[in-house]
Parts: sequence; C-alpha cells; structure tokens
Amino acid sequence: MPKPRPPMPVPFGWFVVSYSDELAVGQSRPASYFGREMVLFRTESGRAVLLDAYCPHLGAHLGFGINESSGQGGRIEGESIVCPFHAWKFNAEGFCTDVPYAKNMPPKVVGKQCLESYPVVEDNQVIYAWYHPDGAAPMWDVESFEEANSAVWAPLQRFEWTIKTACQEMAENGADSAHFRYVHQTATFPETELTYDKHYSLGVQCADMETPRGTVKGSIISKSIGPGQGFTRFEGIASTFLMGNVTPIDDETVHVRFAFTQPLVNGEAKTGGVNAAIIRDICKQLDEDMPIWENKMFRRQPVLCDGDGPIARFRKWYSQFYTKPFAEA
Repeated sequence: MPKPRPPMPVPFGWFVVSYSDELAVGQSRPASYFGREMVLFRTESGRAVLLDAYCPHLGAHLGFGINESSGQGGRIEGESIVCPFHAWKFNAEGFCTDVPYAKNMPPKVVGKQCLESYPVVEDNQVIYAWYHPDGAAPMWDVESFEEANSAVWAPLQRFEWTIKTACQEMAENGADSAHFRYVHQTATFPETELTYDKHYSLGVQCADMETPRGTVKGSIISKSIGPGQGFTRFEGIASTFLMGNVTPIDDETVHVRFAFTQPLVNGEAKTGGVNAAIIRDICKQLDEDMPIWENKMFRRQPVLCDGDGPIARFRKWYSQFYTKPFAEA
C-alpha cells in the first residue's frame, strides 16, 4: 500500500536556496524549490537573484545552457541574465530589457514583469529566498547570527540530506519529547521549555553533564524564525552552534542543510575529541529520524498522552505559515 502523501502544503517564509560560496559572480544555475522551477544567478555587481525559470518567449529554462563563466545556465551580462535560446535579457526584477534581434519589443513584455522575482537576502554565509504562494511580500526579516559571521568561530562544517517528508513533520520533533528516549536512546526524557510568539519558536533545555571533574553546566537553546530559518546553541563541554535549514523542494520532499561552527582555540579550529563527537551525534540523530519521517503518515488528530510534548501547541503555531486553514489544505 503506498504511503499517503503528507497533506501539508508548502509553508511560506524565508528559506535557504544556496550557500553563498556556491554561487560565483557571473554564475547561473537551476534551482528546484517550493514545487517550482527557478534560476539562481549572481550579477556582475555580486547581487544574488532568484527568478522563475522559463522564458516567456519559447519556454527555455534560463538555468540550462552554455555559460562561459560557469558551464551551466544563461550567461550574465551586468545585472541581467540572458536566455540561452534566443538571448532575451531579463533583469533582477524579472522584466525583459532587451530582445537583440527585434526592431520593436513585443507589447506583451514592455513594462511588464515577465518572470516572478523572489526577495533574496544574503547573510550567515547563505542565500535566503522568500517564498509565498500568493506572491505576498516578506512578513518578517531574516535574522543575522553572530556565530555565522564572526572571525572567532570556525569555518562551517556542512552536511546535506534530501528527505521524503514535509517541513512540518521534521519541525514537530522539537515538541515530541518521548521520541528522544526511544529513537535516539537518550538516558532521560528531555525537559524543554517551549514558547511560541508570532513567527518565533524558542526551546530552552538544561543539559548538564557529569564528568570525572564534576558536573559541567550546559544548555541547549533552539530558535526558529518561521519555518525555514533556525539555529541550535549547545553550551557545556564544547560550545557548538548549528544552523539547521530545511527548504521544501515540493510538498513531500525537503532539502536539509546542517552547518556547524565552534569557537576557535588559539586561532585554530579544534578537531576530533568531544567537539567532533557532538557534531557526529547530531547528524546521527537525523539519520535515525529519516526512515520514520519517510514512512509515516500524518495524523490530523493524534491520540496523545500526558508524556507527550506540546504537539498540539506546536501545530497551532505552525499553521500560521499556510495561506489557508490547515484543515482545508
């Protein structure tokens, strides 16, 4: 019997579409997110741009072609991308600015936006794009993280997964206390204080550790800024900062990017030992969750008990990121 598709539509918010260093000046490439085909490129001034992919002329994908700079995608001229099929030129706002062989611009494109342009913010070493199914403008700002922009923190250690699940299913794990004991074999049920406010969620957990030298005070602080931007700070034996970015490819597949950084020690990144063990364990936990996410169904009205976390509260908070009531989605 086939697995029921998750009934959740793609939520709206800011989502990571690339690491900054993956997109060079003059480079363009295809991007498939939000159930849409798009082209991501960097103009000659260094601006990152995300447009719908298909040329309004004869439908060529602007992300596929021969680009002398990158070997892929339409070429970049100044602040515009040039269609690889007939050299129609489009600026960062999605307007056609030139048809090189036409005596007169087609009336259907003159002064009109031909391709949807997605708001883009570059921060924290990544490129965020705002997605809303109705094209609404951003409703909140991208949050800047000191650890991802500081010279005293190590270069990001990056890990990626493509998972057959929905964004909400993954995020719900933060409110599901019991699964940590039975999926990840934690010694106890973690006691996390969860608060929800507007587009923010915040989780604070005590994480003291017993060592031969006594108890080391520790904590785990997790924050989400909408459905697509978030971080977790691990304090204690080895301070660790994790940017956990989940971007929907479509309504049943996500692209997960984990980026870790830890404080430099005497100007050097510390490798091995407990520092490496923390990162390894967090990635292991995601690997343990994957087969459950990919093979579960979504229960609209789950049978919950007093040992479960605040799953109902989480779902109420998350529902704000859909354009219509969840029951009608």
